[in-house]
Amino acid sequence: MIVVLLGAPGSGKGTQAKFLSAKYGLVHLATGDIFRSEIAEKTPLGIKAQAYVKTGKLVPDDLVTEMVAARFNSNEGRYLLDGFPRNLAQAQSLSSILVHENLSIDLVVLLKISQELALERIISRRVCSQCGEVYNIQTKPALNGKCRTCGGDVVLREDDFEATARKRLMVFEDITRPMIAYYQSESVFREVDASRKPEDVNAALSMLIDSIFAKS
Repeated sequence: MIVVLLGAPGSGKGTQAKFLSAKYGLVHLATGDIFRSEIAEKTPLGIKAQAYVKTGKLVPDDLVTEMVAARFNSNEGRYLLDGFPRNLAQAQSLSSILVHENLSIDLVVLLKISQELALERIISRRVCSQCGEVYNIQTKPALNGKCRTCGGDVVLREDDFEATARKRLMVFEDITRPMIAYYQSESVFREVDASRKPEDVNAALSMLIDSIFAKS
């Protein structure tokens, strides 16, 4: 099973991907998390990616595609893609990768959300600098700036500052439109209203995945 989650920054892709990967035993491939890890560890890929991430720009397609391709294993066969593909070129590269691995996409879901709500969510988001637990100053605050899970410092990520967040949303809108059109022509494409509570969005996504299991 291959599930692709599409959506603007702030749409809840990461939150939903963690729920779904745990519930259905899917390998969660989150390019954002992988890049942040590479940057923190100062690997060659991380050094290249850092300048792009800090300014809200997309990491070049060849770097992203190479990274994702290395993580596919046809023996696993059950993946949830979060943050990839992000444009038409990456979507086409993904198709080539899957053909090579004898895999195919079962479901593509676009998490729909307004730019206004997405921006509000992004600038309210805080992340534990140690374990990566996600908080929100309005709906899920940390405990005196500390992570409730591991006690690490809870911070505002550099790419979540308002100016950078606005740019990220603009980039998403401009670059992903052709990719969304590309997937809309496929029978596996669905849309889910991401403005609702996380548990309601999760229920809608679970119904879609359950339908795939029922067919198989």
